[in-house]
Amino acid sequence: MAWKLRQSPLCNALFVAPGNAGTEQLATNLPISTTDFAALARAVLEHQIDMVIVGPEEPLVNGIWDYFQQNAAVRHVQVIGPSAEAAKLEGSKAVAKAFMQRYGIPTAGYREFTKDNFEEGMEYIRNHPLPIVLKADGLAAGKGVIICHHVVEALAEFELMLQHSKFGEAGKKVVVEAFLKGIEMSLFVVTDGKDYVLLPEAKDYKRVGAADTGLNTGGMGAVSPVPFFDETLRKKVIERVVEPTIRGLQAEGLKYTGFLFFGLMIVDQEPFVIEYNCRMGDPETQVVLPRMDIDLVHLMRCAAAGTLHSVEMAQLPQAAATVVAVSGGYPGPYETGKAIHGLHQIPDTQSVIFHAGTRRQGNEVLTNGGRVLSVTSFGDNIQYAVQESIFILELLEFEGMYFRKDIGYEFEQKPQNNG
Repeated sequence: MAWKLRQSPLCNALFVAPGNAGTEQLATNLPISTTDFAALARAVLEHQIDMVIVGPEEPLVNGIWDYFQQNAAVRHVQVIGPSAEAAKLEGSKAVAKAFMQRYGIPTAGYREFTKDNFEEGMEYIRNHPLPIVLKADGLAAGKGVIICHHVVEALAEFELMLQHSKFGEAGKKVVVEAFLKGIEMSLFVVTDGKDYVLLPEAKDYKRVGAADTGLNTGGMGAVSPVPFFDETLRKKVIERVVEPTIRGLQAEGLKYTGFLFFGLMIVDQEPFVIEYNCRMGDPETQVVLPRMDIDLVHLMRCAAAGTLHSVEMAQLPQAAATVVAVSGGYPGPYETGKAIHGLHQIPDTQSVIFHAGTRRQGNEVLTNGGRVLSVTSFGDNIQYAVQESIFILELLEFEGMYFRKDIGYEFEQKPQNNG
């Protein structure tokens, strides 16, 4: 996001909180927690910042938009993100499902349970077709969704969530949902609460292992465009998902300025919403923003001013692919503080290295998270873009470094059979 904002002639100065070794090349890093609203407000005044773009979900759900609105000293600042009430679309699975139901937005059938009706929930699970999906209602850092293939497993997980606080506060309410078998994809819009602009679509890869095997992660890579997202499907998604959602925001008076993500499951060419996010997704951001042929600061200003109806979204024709390099052991326990080698030996290329869990120590860049960095590349097709990203990643090195080499595997172009 910092990389895209920096390209705008409207961006005179850029600050990132808390930032990493990559953002420091583009902006001034501010060592402030994203949930320390008072410190963020002080920094905004000190540095004469007039727009705050909120990246992660936690400050949105905790009410950063409301905090700025209620603080006279910073009320003039444009905060790109929804109000706390609107952010419940991501912050509570139960709120999101009820919203979809009210506005006829296609989603999987579900029930919600708490400790108070625990036995009823156990009975519901015993009689439910398999597989079955259990979701912690609140934010659980992407780990609160469990797909169960056996009744015993589902009952055990349900009990762990509600009776033994497996996900803490996030799991005080559990949404039990029918499993949808299809292909996942991600769609994004920028909205001002009444109009919207559709951004390039993407598909991300959550599993740690090749061919989508192994544990779920925050994301091992992403591609854009999505080959199966044709005009027919695009029309269905806009008419059945995007526009009813925007109408719902208006009807309920929800204050919403910024990014809205639709996690979609495509079942036999029919779209269903798995979840909403009130922000850009990661690692989809690393392929969506590079393909947007538009000034991001201008787009954000139009969202804040309520003039999105005047914006035309242009996309670059090339495919983009990002491949994520992670720490050894991720998504389980991993070590940080490993020196990253090769960052300065990258050949002159169209590829971009985006830092995630990194920090600078003296002249060295060290690992500082599970997902360390990703490489985004462009190409005439997805396979070419993926191979370019892998080529760059193979020039980099840190102890325990791992990345998937099969991102976009299901879109491989088959050789023509002329015989």
